[in-house]
Amino acid sequence: MCSIPGCPEFTDQGGRCEGHRQEAEQRRGSSQQRGYGREHQQRFRPGVLARDRMCVLCRQAPSKHADHYPLSRRELVEKGLDPNDPRHGRGLCGPCHSSETAHHQPGGWNR
Repeated sequence: MCSIPGCPEFTDQGGRCEGHRQEAEQRRGSSQQRGYGREHQQRFRPGVLARDRMCVLCRQAPSKHADHYPLSRRELVEKGLDPNDPRHGRGLCGPCHSSETAHHQPGGWNR
């Protein structure tokens, strides 16, 4: 069943049905709409990954994701800090990034 209360749709993967999944994606907006535009791609991400070539958590895999840390992108913006400054990030491998995101943002960016 879809995880949205009252929705009768069945899902084969659990979570939301396809209609509710698409609706959530539209509300979420594109990566640029969420603040991950040109400066993020040209300054933040390359700066973090050049500095942290190996994942700073497991130290066993190459960094593939530039993660805002210790403050989230949203918190940096709220404090008037530059969210695209590589000093506000850390390099993580895919599994560590997924784990950290699930732990610190269980409801996602729009919670």
